[in-house]
Amino acid sequence: MTLKVYNTQKRQKETFEPGDPERVTMYVCGPTVYNLIHIGNARPIVVFDTFYRVLQQIYPNVIYARNITDVDDKINAAARENDEPIKALTDRFTEALHDDIAKLNVLPPSIEPRATDHMQEMIELSTKLIEREHAYVADGHVLFAVESMAEYGQLSNRKLEDMEMGARVEVADYKRHPGDFVLWKPSDDDTPGWDSPWGYGRPGWHLECSAMIEAHLGKTIDVHGGGQDLVFPHHENERAQSCCANEGEQFVKYWMHNAFITMTGDKMSKSEGNFFTLRDVLGMAPGEAVRMFLLSGHYRSGLDWSKDNLQQARSSLDGLYTALRSVAGVEIDEAVTVDSKVMAALEDDLNTPLAISELHEIARQLNKATSSSEKIDLKSRLLSSASIMGLLQQEPEAWFRWQGEVDDDALSDADVDDLIAKRNAARSDKDFATADQIRDELDAAGIILEDGAGGTQWKRS
Repeated sequence: MTLKVYNTQKRQKETFEPGDPERVTMYVCGPTVYNLIHIGNARPIVVFDTFYRVLQQIYPNVIYARNITDVDDKINAAARENDEPIKALTDRFTEALHDDIAKLNVLPPSIEPRATDHMQEMIELSTKLIEREHAYVADGHVLFAVESMAEYGQLSNRKLEDMEMGARVEVADYKRHPGDFVLWKPSDDDTPGWDSPWGYGRPGWHLECSAMIEAHLGKTIDVHGGGQDLVFPHHENERAQSCCANEGEQFVKYWMHNAFITMTGDKMSKSEGNFFTLRDVLGMAPGEAVRMFLLSGHYRSGLDWSKDNLQQARSSLDGLYTALRSVAGVEIDEAVTVDSKVMAALEDDLNTPLAISELHEIARQLNKATSSSEKIDLKSRLLSSASIMGLLQQEPEAWFRWQGEVDDDALSDADVDDLIAKRNAARSDKDFATADQIRDELDAAGIILEDGAGGTQWKRS
């Protein structure tokens, strides 16, 4: 099957045809590192990590850049509130980001550029836009003139005269048009800044991504991704800057955007206060369960957060790991690749819900398999197919023994194994009262026992 993606700009599904099949490029807007990310921020990270894996399955060389925004007024405010240097704050939350998303089996991007490392590129891009009369200097600011671009608004499907100004767009009397947006703005002595032809200052948010994309991926890239809240103004303004700086050259071939995670129907956001940090959620369930939850709905559809939905994702993985547990001693065949139906689902605009259902079908067949050859093929196919989605990345026993935040008196794995040994001894001695007492103790501690012909297995609820 041919890879198809939904292109936000064209508002339709299209066949994916990279500019250079030997060098496929993708850029995804990363987080602003002034706090822990919430579960909504984690969705694009997981979605585009999965798409990255799909691209790697098809193309020999995929360059994936996911940036770190470490210049922002929210960062400045957080540093002042914490009374700490800005770099110390951004380094701390970048490390926290890496720690948290690693638990979701997220691959490192090919490149992780930081805005603070690209000031010269941003100044050069602004200079080029001024020279080409797409930008102007006013009251110490460099502003992009939206009326200078006839196609402004095509990505977000908005007419300039009808636009309402979006997030991070300021209305000011020094602008020629209310929609003109900041490329560079002045900084006072207490605000981070860099020397520029227009004085000591700092970049606008939109400028950062355009400069980093051109520096690392080129003037035209294949895929630009992010959350749907970035379509306007951020991605619209990125497109305007880059196209005008490069004399109308195409900036992005395929714009891809994931929908929001909601809580009882409302968008999850830090500004509204209705959010769970990813770290909070990682204390409730294994990271793979969180990833499964994030992939359980199509990326372009809204996904409602609840502990019940997270538990459903965990139970879904329980079923897959149970199938693998039953064939723990079966060696896999490294030559077996991704199941054709799983791949077809992922190639159809990253249809992860359908791909997950195909994983369960393979597991169902594995549970019924009787011959050694069937078990080898199905186990190999299940693991290979799950891997492209970042799932089933650990041994079944490790999965079933996961513990979140626990009390000091909680049973360790060794405690559980010891109690099971005592229960088995009691059963051998026909001391069923003691055996039942131990089972009740384990049950109260959230330990589920599974007695079978091969002995007693257990898992944490």
